[in-house]
Amino acid sequence: MKSLIFILFLSFFLLLNPSKVVAQMSFSCPQGMTYIPGGTFRMGSEHSDFVEEKPVDDVTVDSFCIDTYEITNGQFAQFVKETGYKTVAERPLSKEQFPNLPDEQRKPGSLVFQPPEEGIQRVAYLSWWHWVTGANWKHPFGEESDIIGKDNYPVIHISYEDALAYAQWDGKQLPTEAQWEYAARGGLQEKEYTWGDQYSAKNANTWQGIFPFFNTKADGYVGAAPVGSFPPNGYGLYDMSGNVWEWTQDWYQVERDNMAHKTNPKGPERGYDPKKPQDQLVHVIKGGSHLCAKNYCSRYRPAARESQSPDTGTTHIGFRLVKNL
Repeated sequence: MKSLIFILFLSFFLLLNPSKVVAQMSFSCPQGMTYIPGGTFRMGSEHSDFVEEKPVDDVTVDSFCIDTYEITNGQFAQFVKETGYKTVAERPLSKEQFPNLPDEQRKPGSLVFQPPEEGIQRVAYLSWWHWVTGANWKHPFGEESDIIGKDNYPVIHISYEDALAYAQWDGKQLPTEAQWEYAARGGLQEKEYTWGDQYSAKNANTWQGIFPFFNTKADGYVGAAPVGSFPPNGYGLYDMSGNVWEWTQDWYQVERDNMAHKTNPKGPERGYDPKKPQDQLVHVIKGGSHLCAKNYCSRYRPAARESQSPDTGTTHIGFRLVKNL
């Protein structure tokens, strides 16, 4: 009789809280990761103005584990301590890749966001990105900056190669685009944001105001925030919207026809973005960042996607990992 009552209670609770019950069951996820139950979802968005998010198609993924938080400075520092790894931003520019550059312009560096000077009302597209010598994960804004006291912030200036190296060391993988979007939705179907259909500055670290001129700081932050500063989604994952962009293993192409009605799709065999013909073999990044604003890119949504050259890190690109079961 007692066992029957327990089974009835468990069934009732599962109906009311399916994601919580599943997440609390033991599926051998490593520490710091969250179990994501497999299933079918509607990938993409019919309401978006971005052609690369259409059409919406059914996609299925098997169960997997994913990092609950974005990889932090503290975690990456441990990786570097144990391996001696140097990120792409810490290495001189390759003579083979840039044969016409003089040696003084080959110094290590990365791209740093710098807002226009106060009072300026019009700027050239992408002029807010500046190559800064000495900028890297330890010195995010140049040689004079540091990450002291910021162990719990997402690591940035991470190239695709850097993310892969960390994943190999940690025995995990970068997520596919399908895995990432499925996890970001947190069990919600075809919702605009990770929390529902209405935008809220309190649910994610994004840009409020007119990009790139002023940020009202309505969410409490101007740049990146410590991981876990905003509410989790339905699966208990933090910062799947905003804060920093995150690498996926998929190559980027505008169309995603080869993913429709597939199980565990891995995207196209090559990457290309017609908006960036100078970049070759670009990868998909997901989630948007603290630089995403309604007037600029608004890509802090599960369906949103952008391309990124694999050899380029910036002040707003990080990553998290998965472990396939």
